[in-house]
Amino acid sequence: MKRILSLVTLFTLLLGTTTAFAEHRTVFDTPYPRTIRVAIRESRAAGEPNPRGRILYVKAVDFDTYVFNSLPNEWVPSWQQEALQSGAMAVKMFAWYRVLHPTRLDGWDFDLDNTTNFQTYREGNRYRETDQAHLRIRNLAYAMPNGTIVELNYRAGYRGGPNWEYRNANLLSQWGTQYWGERGRNMLQILQWYYQGRTLHPIPQV
Repeated sequence: MKRILSLVTLFTLLLGTTTAFAEHRTVFDTPYPRTIRVAIRESRAAGEPNPRGRILYVKAVDFDTYVFNSLPNEWVPSWQQEALQSGAMAVKMFAWYRVLHPTRLDGWDFDLDNTTNFQTYREGNRYRETDQAHLRIRNLAYAMPNGTIVELNYRAGYRGGPNWEYRNANLLSQWGTQYWGERGRNMLQILQWYYQGRTLHPIPQV
């Protein structure tokens, strides 16, 4: 089984590197991102992006391409399609939020890096199943009822169960999405189980 990478959402807060927060932005008045600035860090000897490696450069990546090349590193491509669509929504909304709340670190300005500090991005790492998952939800956003774009955080959790403790913390469990997908839950039902007080919205002009 492919190892699932956990998302470290407190990284920028611990470093104190997040720039001043943007005003609350909604899916109705905020254009769908065209690009996202990805800080590329040094890799480990085995080629895995190193969360503690120094930043080599910042690359502007097409936003959809970013999701295509990040989702397979966070969700297993062979999982249930509804689980993958839940993951695609989490990866996309996390990235969209970061575009609106960029980071400055060591003289670099970027939206997120390519490691588990945020989400693991590997160029050219795409699968048909995860591509389809993103394309099926591309014109949808999971945000607050008034459309405010919020960060969708997630963790690996444990396999074989719904991960109840994550629900109480408004955290999506990667393994939990597969658990519910195997039991016939659709993407919206999975998202609603983990994230309270959020709504599915169509994204204008997407």
